[in-house]
Amino acid sequence: MDLNKQKFETTVAGEKISFEISRIGEQATSAVLGKHGETVVLTTMVMGKEDKNVDYLPLVVEYAEKFYAAGKILGSRFVRREGKPSEEATLSARLVDRAIRPLFNEKLRRDIQIIVTVLSYDEENDPDFISLISASLALAISEIPWDGPIGGIRLSLSKEGKIIFNPKNSDLADAKFKAIVAGPKNKINMIEVEADEVSEEDAFKVFSAAIPEINNLIDFQNEVVKQIGKEKAKIEFQEPPVDLKQDVKDFLKDKLESVIYVKNKPDRNLGLLDLKKELEDYLTQKGYTDLSLINNLIDEEVAALVRKNILESEKRPDFRKLDEIRPLYAEVSLFRRLHGSALFIRGNTQALAVTTLAAPGAEQLIETMETSAKRRFMLHYNFPPYSVGEIAPLRGPGRREIGHGALAEKALRHLIPSIDDFPYTIRVVSEILSSNGSSSMATVCASSLSLMDAGVPIKNSAAGIAMGLFSAEENYKILTDIQGPEDHFGDMDCKVAGTKVGLTAMQMDTKIEGIDLEILKEILSQAKKARTQILEVMNQALDRPRSQISPYAPVVLTLDIKPEKIREVIGPGGKIINSIIGASGATTIDIEENGKVFVAAPDKEKAIAAIEQIKGIVHEFNVGDIVEGEVVKILDFGAIVDIGNNRDGMIHISELKNGYVKKVDDVVKVGDIVKAKIIKIDPDGKIGLSLKM
Repeated sequence: MDLNKQKFETTVAGEKISFEISRIGEQATSAVLGKHGETVVLTTMVMGKEDKNVDYLPLVVEYAEKFYAAGKILGSRFVRREGKPSEEATLSARLVDRAIRPLFNEKLRRDIQIIVTVLSYDEENDPDFISLISASLALAISEIPWDGPIGGIRLSLSKEGKIIFNPKNSDLADAKFKAIVAGPKNKINMIEVEADEVSEEDAFKVFSAAIPEINNLIDFQNEVVKQIGKEKAKIEFQEPPVDLKQDVKDFLKDKLESVIYVKNKPDRNLGLLDLKKELEDYLTQKGYTDLSLINNLIDEEVAALVRKNILESEKRPDFRKLDEIRPLYAEVSLFRRLHGSALFIRGNTQALAVTTLAAPGAEQLIETMETSAKRRFMLHYNFPPYSVGEIAPLRGPGRREIGHGALAEKALRHLIPSIDDFPYTIRVVSEILSSNGSSSMATVCASSLSLMDAGVPIKNSAAGIAMGLFSAEENYKILTDIQGPEDHFGDMDCKVAGTKVGLTAMQMDTKIEGIDLEILKEILSQAKKARTQILEVMNQALDRPRSQISPYAPVVLTLDIKPEKIREVIGPGGKIINSIIGASGATTIDIEENGKVFVAAPDKEKAIAAIEQIKGIVHEFNVGDIVEGEVVKILDFGAIVDIGNNRDGMIHISELKNGYVKKVDDVVKVGDIVKAKIIKIDPDGKIGLSLKM
């Protein structure tokens, strides 16, 4: 059988990548096998045959990690197979989705499912990069209507300031700036950044360096399309009747502005709901029976009104200036028994962040296709339905919650002290109590305050802001602190987080083809100004980490022992370590392979008691040391003395006293407390004692 393989190769930053199109996945609309190093992904996509009756683009991107790709057998002991996508897989799927979605016609109503399956992973070349390019190429050569291709590149900035293109995983360990940048030719439509307080200027240099590589990838894909690309399917997009559209326009013309232009989101929502009912009654009276498109028509009119007012007169729905932040409020220590807590409010957006401290043993164990590791710092984001005035079941975190939580965690990760400086596992939970624009950046602000309230000595306080954009040809306006209508109807959502020193995280998505570098430069500058203002308000609530942790948090003390002594501390079946916990009142004792010991206890006295017992067990006796202990056994030729911490020594009968000793118990008896000198230590650890010396 002939698979009709067609192979296409190019280079990125001097390294070869290849794509294969064949009969593999032949029943899919399109399928591409992408290879970078020994990392291989299969990207398939299928488009439905009929339009769906929905008011959104039904595009779904799935990212399937396969354990076999990394030569692993994972999963629970009883189900050794892949389950639901890991958080890392969800983030990778979102990455591809965010880059390709802006280039679809928003009126497309056919199901499109893209599945990226990781078939092989070489542990050095991250699959995200090749997944992004494979998805772009598969779309570009397919019959699916799409205005691509796009390019994308992973970049990092070393501590020395060197830009590395498509860095290996081993290159990222010491990187101070990690980014994925994607977009169409000469533009950027998606950015994902994690940084260690990097300046806006350095970040901009990295983004600028991405453009040539993006353009080269697009040129390569266009050549492939010329050779094997299919003609795009001709799809008729559903358009509302002209009369209905005009009647809606006429009805809303004099009523819409007073409803949209109010300061509070609840008032706006209620106003729109009432206006929609009036419109439905009006259209029904005019003889219309099918009102299924009314929501889309209202959205179109709101979008046109908001865009016109911002571009022509810089008028925002809540009357703020373009660079004005909504009213801010910050408070810490809300609940006495919590280890750390903070409430941050920006306009109608409210985030309550709670920090919990635990012993190092509470770390999260992560086992995925790419990673087997422990996570000491966790940030979880919850978005309950009441935060937007809705009713919905609580079914655990979805893609949005995972994505927002990961972004906020990136913004704070490099500020967390090392385990040597602060020996705790740290979990922050952000509860969104009300949402109207950028709850993820409110989470950064609240979480930063909560960490400091818990006494976590973070390097600097961090804040975040969401920037927006409205554009038309050469005219554009950048907005600071976007909210509901500006986010929904705007051209861009760019979240920027950082400290007074520099950037720590950034995430940009667009609804248009992309933005150029000059606009991006302005966005970074305007975001820095806003971040500085927010940090000033946060500092009024708490300007530095508390010097003491909460009395309700466990006390954790550390001790370093020799790795060969670990077995002595643990004891057979954990007997010794459990006895230490029981006797001292400690809650947990965790020992790492390198000999680092972490003792957690309800208070310092109990932790110290456990530490002292461990010190006694691992104490190394030397010849010449004076020890004290109880005589626990009499032998014909000597006495056994318990010198503490499960160690004993023997006083030979000749070392009991000067002169002749007929019987051992003539000198010492069981129960006597004696002081003795260590006179020898055998290779097997047996200790010889002397009373007479």
